[in-house]
Amino acid sequence: MATKKITVTLPEDLLEEVRADIDARGLSAYIAEAVRAQRDRDLLGELVDRLEQEHGPVTAEEAAASEAELDELYAEHMRRRTGSERGQVA
Repeated sequence: MATKKITVTLPEDLLEEVRADIDARGLSAYIAEAVRAQRDRDLLGELVDRLEQEHGPVTAEEAAASEAELDELYAEHMRRRTGSERGQVA
């Protein structure tokens, strides 16, 4: 895949956080993955808009159920990231 060098300006504290967490991928790969993930979210948002036009808006109950599920997934991710599911410290 062809690549192109660009200049990106980031808040200094965010850059420091990212650099502290990135692995062998490197900063460019990390940023490329983040941009691709945002692009995927943008496309998903377009799909949601089309589906809501076709089927109606998401109800408050459906939204609450989705938020609860995402909260559970996030909590599980954090447990695994910190090793707390086995009593480990990461």
